[in-house]
Amino acid sequence: MIIFIVQLLIAHIIGDFVLQPDKWVADKNLKKHKSKFLYIHGLVHFIALIVFLKFNWSYWPYVLFIVISHLIIDLIKLNLIDKINNRILFVIDQIVHLIIISSVVYLQHPYRINIEKIYSKESLLLLLALLSVTFVSSIIMKMIMSKWELEEDNSDDSLQNAGMYIGILERLFVFSFIILNQWSAIGLLIAAKSVFRFGDLSRAKDRKLTEYMLIGSLVSFGLSILIGLLYKYLI
Repeated sequence: MIIFIVQLLIAHIIGDFVLQPDKWVADKNLKKHKSKFLYIHGLVHFIALIVFLKFNWSYWPYVLFIVISHLIIDLIKLNLIDKINNRILFVIDQIVHLIIISSVVYLQHPYRINIEKIYSKESLLLLLALLSVTFVSSIIMKMIMSKWELEEDNSDDSLQNAGMYIGILERLFVFSFIILNQWSAIGLLIAAKSVFRFGDLSRAKDRKLTEYMLIGSLVSFGLSILIGLLYKYLI
């Protein structure tokens, strides 16, 4: 079953990402169902599936089902481009494609989803840890850092909410490194962050900004390390 899943996923990635030039995407967005590249895109998927399924023609009903459903999903997406945010539409599009692939895998290799594992202690603790290291930690960071206010916080030169997303990604990396017992990688992450922020500090020549960044970084790393250790202890 694993090999079958991998074959379908490779074919999907090659058809949807590797062999779909920007020119095709632009033409499809403009002409919708009248674009010839929409159907060439479907043909690419068909060929990729046949090749990675090793020309096993017993799979042809699944191949046709995947290709036809892929074209229908893409047509629906093309007609929703002006109505739904592109990022959200992309995520929904890929989720639906994966659902189709999962359905094909189930038809060929029936499997059972173990609900007990989803609600197991390990799964629930991991979910709690991830929520804590992302959203809960962000709120705690905001409350702690709200004691100080710098001009840089209100600068239009910064991307909107960039600091929050950087902090979330940073803490996820630290949490992952702790789970994998890769403490040295945390040191590498701290060093990399210091290098990237060196330019800000050297331009600012401001002791307050330096102290502000150090406090924020230490609190962020401290929270993720604490949550990581607690997770490992409870698990």
